[in-house]
Amino acid sequence: MNNKSLKILFVYNGVFVFAGSLFGPLYAVFVGMIDKEILSVSATWSAFLISTFIFTLIISRVGDKIKEKRNLLLGGFLVRALTWFLFIYATNISYLVFLQILLGLGEALGTPAFEAIFAEHLDARRHIEEYADWKMIMNGMTGIGTLIGGLIAAMLGFQWLFISMGTLALISFFGVLLQPKKLF
Repeated sequence: MNNKSLKILFVYNGVFVFAGSLFGPLYAVFVGMIDKEILSVSATWSAFLISTFIFTLIISRVGDKIKEKRNLLLGGFLVRALTWFLFIYATNISYLVFLQILLGLGEALGTPAFEAIFAEHLDARRHIEEYADWKMIMNGMTGIGTLIGGLIAAMLGFQWLFISMGTLALISFFGVLLQPKKLF
């Protein structure tokens, strides 16, 4: 790939996807440690999805009016990083619902911004290749992250898993923040 903007976007969003995938299927295990009710897993995950829907609806109405799409991407990284750190203190379902709503906000800020920046930097006649490159990175990072997340949680516990996730998200945040604005 010769496109510098996409390379940098792929690197830092790849790190971010890796961070998020550390938790992956362990979410249900984590919720089960807080509350043994199966419905708690569904209810808290539903809070994430519904809040993502609502916040994305809002972003869809105002996002294109924001001159710097990069700021939305940075906001998404930062909100999710801070929320993952806050998972360390999750001890009840109400707090977990609150965290999932915050993650929904981060998702609504970051994902459409990533996709808009990505679309703006596609090379003519290379759309399939560049989308395929991103899918390979995303799937590879998700697969590796899911396995490593299980190892971290099994060997060190969830606290270290959340510290790892938050730290990697901050690396993505600062990695994009410190790039020249013209790249995005």
